[in-house]
Amino acid sequence: MVSKETAKKRGKPAPAELDQSRLRDLALSYVARFATSSAKLEAYLIRKIREKGAVEDLGPDTVRALVDRLVELGYVDDAAYARAKAGGLLRRGYGARRVDQALRGAGIAEDVRDEVRPDEAGARHAALALVQKRRFGPYAVQPPDMAKREKQIAAMIRAGHGFDTARALIEAGSIDEAEEWAMELDDDAFPMV
Repeated sequence: MVSKETAKKRGKPAPAELDQSRLRDLALSYVARFATSSAKLEAYLIRKIREKGAVEDLGPDTVRALVDRLVELGYVDDAAYARAKAGGLLRRGYGARRVDQALRGAGIAEDVRDEVRPDEAGARHAALALVQKRRFGPYAVQPPDMAKREKQIAAMIRAGHGFDTARALIEAGSIDEAEEWAMELDDDAFPMV
């Protein structure tokens, strides 16, 4: 943050301190631009208060009240955010563990995280998406050797998939075998959240 003295030396107006009205405007601007959770919005507003300086009546209680009001008005919806975030991560090939970590990091409550957690069929489809995207296992241009397969399994585990899931896909004999394994539990084309 630029201090008032530094701004004065540079010939620029000093940054205005935050008051409740400006804080509300910041919050509205943020939720208009970004999909967010209530915890992420609260952290953003507290950071802005620290950066810009604020009048003394702006504290955690004021921020919490503002966030609660935006939730009440429907501008911030943790469940909708969790569904969108989980669906996006699963489509990109991330596993249930990584989805849960991302939602926990966004401050999503455990009961909401449980609602959007993928079932086994959804987890298999996400794993297949990762294998296809990264050209692992049967999707590789050349069949991987043992060291390469181990690296691919490790990458899948880091992406949030279980060892058995990673091994089943990496060691699949053909693309058809990998796709059949992913479709075993569900007849839907791509059952995501």
